[in-house]
Amino acid sequence: MAKEPLSKSGVALRLVGSNPALSAKFMTNLLIDNQINFLFVIVLILLIIWNILLSLKNWQIKKKLKIFFNGKNASDLEGVLFEEIKRLKKAESNIKELSDFSKKLKEVTDQSLQKVSVIRFNPFKETGGDQSFVIALLDSKDDGLIISSLFTREGTRVYTKPIKSGKSTYPLSKEEIEALEKAGVKIK
Repeated sequence: MAKEPLSKSGVALRLVGSNPALSAKFMTNLLIDNQINFLFVIVLILLIIWNILLSLKNWQIKKKLKIFFNGKNASDLEGVLFEEIKRLKKAESNIKELSDFSKKLKEVTDQSLQKVSVIRFNPFKETGGDQSFVIALLDSKDDGLIISSLFTREGTRVYTKPIKSGKSTYPLSKEEIEALEKAGVKIK
């Protein structure tokens, strides 16, 4: 029979083989008997856990860098940053152009006709039909004009009156006031 190795405390250690209960007992005896081995195992376990955490962190960083560099011509961080700065400057330039265009467009639309209304009426109740009319043509500031047409048997007469801020320096007929209100002017 072969001699069994002795531990420092003098207890004989057997080779335990494949028996898990004996393996656990052997490990426990080994760790208790030898505190240096116990500390080594604890440090080893901590280093393994630390290595796993660092590997996960490294994987996350690589994933983010892959997304960051995706589709970029530059191969390094400095090149990507310069590329992004150029893209941002171009976007700022485009935004400024759009802003300038928007201001010009607002100026044009403020002066264009935005409020239009037509009122047809019969100035002579007993004869004829609604052949006469009033047209209100106004911009966003209620500036513009009113065109009035009176149809009679003798002919048609056309009149115009300027409108400034929804009011006229000339007296307005009830049909002209109605046309202004229909166009959206608030008459006080």
